[in-house]
Amino acid sequence: MLLRSLVAFSLLASLHDGPGGGPHDGPDPIGSWRLCEGQVKNGKLVSLLGVDGRIEGKAQFVVGKQGGGMLFDGKTNCIVLADDFAKAQQKLPKKHMTATAWVAVNKPVQWGGVLGCVQDNGKAEAGWVLGYDQHHFTFGLASKGADDGDGQMTYLAGKTRYEVGRYYHVCGTYDGKVQRLYVNGKLDGESKVQSGSLLYAESAPLVIGAYRDRDENTLHHGRIYSVRIFDETAKPAAVKDMFTHGAALTKEQPHVVYDPELKWLVHPYLQWATTDGMTVRWESSRPSSSIVHWGTKVDFVGEKGNKKPVFANKQVTKGMHLLHEVRIVGLAANTAYYYRVESVDDQGRRLWGESLSFQTAPAAGEPFAFAVISDTQGNPKVSGAVAKHAWALRPNFLLHPGDLVSTGTVKSQWLGHFFSSMKPLLERVAFFPVLGNHERDARFYYDYMSLPAPEYYYTFSYSNAQFFLIDSNREVGPGSEQFLFLERELKKSRAQWKIVCYHHPAYSSDENDYGNTWSGPSSRGDLRTRKLVPLFDRYGVDIVWNGHIHSYERTWPLRQDHATSPGNGTVYMITGGGGGGLETPGPIRPFFQNTVKRGHHFCYVAVNGNTLELKSYDLEGRLFDTTTIQKR
Repeated sequence: MLLRSLVAFSLLASLHDGPGGGPHDGPDPIGSWRLCEGQVKNGKLVSLLGVDGRIEGKAQFVVGKQGGGMLFDGKTNCIVLADDFAKAQQKLPKKHMTATAWVAVNKPVQWGGVLGCVQDNGKAEAGWVLGYDQHHFTFGLASKGADDGDGQMTYLAGKTRYEVGRYYHVCGTYDGKVQRLYVNGKLDGESKVQSGSLLYAESAPLVIGAYRDRDENTLHHGRIYSVRIFDETAKPAAVKDMFTHGAALTKEQPHVVYDPELKWLVHPYLQWATTDGMTVRWESSRPSSSIVHWGTKVDFVGEKGNKKPVFANKQVTKGMHLLHEVRIVGLAANTAYYYRVESVDDQGRRLWGESLSFQTAPAAGEPFAFAVISDTQGNPKVSGAVAKHAWALRPNFLLHPGDLVSTGTVKSQWLGHFFSSMKPLLERVAFFPVLGNHERDARFYYDYMSLPAPEYYYTFSYSNAQFFLIDSNREVGPGSEQFLFLERELKKSRAQWKIVCYHHPAYSSDENDYGNTWSGPSSRGDLRTRKLVPLFDRYGVDIVWNGHIHSYERTWPLRQDHATSPGNGTVYMITGGGGGGLETPGPIRPFFQNTVKRGHHFCYVAVNGNTLELKSYDLEGRLFDTTTIQKR
């Protein structure tokens, strides 16, 4: 009797979520897996309870103070508990369930999977999955009695933004009525959309470390310490208890596999230019210090042929970083400055940038100029060419109306397409972007940008102009957060020039984006963003810059949805020729169209008091359109 009690106690301790072990008052699992080297035999992960798992790829483990965990490389390895759980006749939860995991994410993706048995193919959605997106942990499931109809999953996303490389306890529960997600023992989100018994596909794999179904296989990049499945709904106290027993894992330093060499991932670039400051950013392959040497001049010292640049000032950001951000303040308006960045890693190796320059924003009323380049996505040859042409005109800054890359969740595109091609411009002038649809609201956008919170909308002033930037992928209609923001900021603005920038155009003569113009009908623009037009009329917006359509278009000044005389309305500009595949205007000329052109291009705007000059150049740097707006 005593022996049986000791065995039961030992098993219970081993089934507990965290490294602490010990008995608990919550439900007991129907499946439990501890991802450590001691549980691997003959290419299988031996379960503590339930089926053993087949390890695909190489089993790699990280040693930590609390036991480390299995390392998933995001390319080759995962654990398949059953290729087809239904055929294997394994028992999965029917109506009440809990799924838990201790997990660390190294690479944020849109559809990250930690533990799941799911099919998500068009309208055929079934099963459940504990996972994550670019920012938050998620818990998705489908039920038989959902309000949205059978076969539709609800992906519940939490509110906690996870830190890359750090362990979190993630728990999803369902009681037939309410779907809940907990992060580190606390409720992080809930939904009542699903109801009734869980809906399973006829065939679906049960997988650890992947989001896998019939046509998708997104592998996890990071660590997993343990996972468990229950056919009961854990109460909040039990979830908190599970977290508490393993809370030591959250104290471990984030584990990320770094490049053995210190090198550039993103060369220095500039953001948030003001009259008295500038933000300098870059990315290194290893954690290293963030130092900017700067001054109003550069002295070169040393022997001939080996002279080194010396600057009067040095700005240092504390800590070791991969993404470096240094804000230089206390500068003079409209002044030339020179800078050079430096990073030193834990081995004392140095990364030196080139000696570069920037110019602070001018005081109110002084002349300035800016470039506009949009839809640079996926074509570094073209975006690089227009960036060089734009820099040759020496603008003060760059305005980018979105679609910086083709797929915002793919880091290699930010590195190899956007920042590498735009380097000649971005290392000398600050850029102010908005989100396009191709960014997919990805974590990388927020990681790389230094903009006022919440970063997807903001405003800034430059000389006698004020710019208002919003995210047209989100709701922008009356009553929405961004509509109210625009209304509030436009109403109180006293700027001489008011310029708005977002991605989706309210007016467009494109052949097929808003209906087939060759056969009709067409809305001739995005009807969602057209709801903003009355705001622009009411508060005297001068120009609205858009992208999305990969061509060039300039409207007549418009007011109350009609063309009007110059200086008495808003000009709408589409400048989507920064790199994306070109699109063609339709055969019918709409009332709003002034000029349209198919071809890669960029725009250059010069402002002096009451005068705004707009010039547009093609890929060879040839001027093809120009206009002047004179303020009354």
